Amino acid sequence: MAKPNDRIHYLKRQNIDIRRWDACIEKASNRLVYAFHFYLDHMADGRWDALVLGDYEAVMPLPWRRKWGLRYIYQPAFTQQLGIFGPHLHPAAPGPQSLSDPFLQQLQLHFRFAEYYLNYQNPLPTTQFTPGLRTLSKPRVNYILPLITPYDELASNYKKDLVRNLRLSSTARLNYLHDFHLATVLNSFRRQYAQRLPYFRPEDYRNFERLCQLMHQRGQLLIRVATGPQQQLLATAILFRDANRLYLLQSTTLPDGRKKEANHFLLDQLIREWAASGLILDFEGSDQPGIAHFYANFGSRDQPYFFYRYNGLPWPVRLLKR
Repeated sequence: MAKPNDRIHYLKRQNIDIRRWDACIEKASNRLVYAFHFYLDHMADGRWDALVLGDYEAVMPLPWRRKWGLRYIYQPAFTQQLGIFGPHLHPAAPGPQSLSDPFLQQLQLHFRFAEYYLNYQNPLPTTQFTPGLRTLSKPRVNYILPLITPYDELASNYKKDLVRNLRLSSTARLNYLHDFHLATVLNSFRRQYAQRLPYFRPEDYRNFERLCQLMHQRGQLLIRVATGPQQQLLATAILFRDANRLYLLQSTTLPDGRKKEANHFLLDQLIREWAASGLILDFEGSDQPGIAHFYANFGSRDQPYFFYRYNGLPWPVRLLKR
């Protein structure tokens, strides 16, 4: 029987069978919306290739850029996790976990530098594939909340801090709205947080807006906002809905909203709306202690994913990417 390494092929974007690719992601035990071809085409500007096991038994998207004549792997904006995806066909079949090492070994053969986020089912490599190669790997925090039970049961797991803040927000006579203008919500996020995201380029925001428009056409875009008694905008959320998850892609609290605990109110109303849906609410973070504490207050749990970096660039270019 051929080893996984012998059956992993490098494919350029134009040679990928999109039907088979998406079918693999749909059946994957670690299915995530970021790995579908339409998401990658938008957020990676179509510049992504892939490693494919056999007849699309498992796949690994490879978004790339070019600098100083060298191609390297990077993580596109608004794309939390990528890595290896595939179904567990039967207990003896190689799943995403057991395939992590051979896929990453192949990755190093094709790219000299990578900064990449593996998904929650991909463990960090257990071996050093290339002697002398400098690598860095570490877990990242991601809070999720299964929306399986009715709202009252979910709310019973709220932490005391959250319950107190929701009590405060209830006195502010806030409104929870389902439909709002996409451009307004996107612009609110960018105005509030662009300085905290210096690596996001103007085209990243444009690409994300186009992706939101596509998700709207597909019936997978959710926009939820909290407004005050005078209809002033206080907090916003953009989510994508997939077969098994709600992804909180953007969450914005405006200055007046902080005074009224509007974001606590907004997410509580979102949980009330989708309680008992069977979906997972994916908060998308965070390693920042304050944000992590906020998400944990909803009774969520950490489902870590993994940052993986290596640098095999020639000297002195290696120094510039240190």
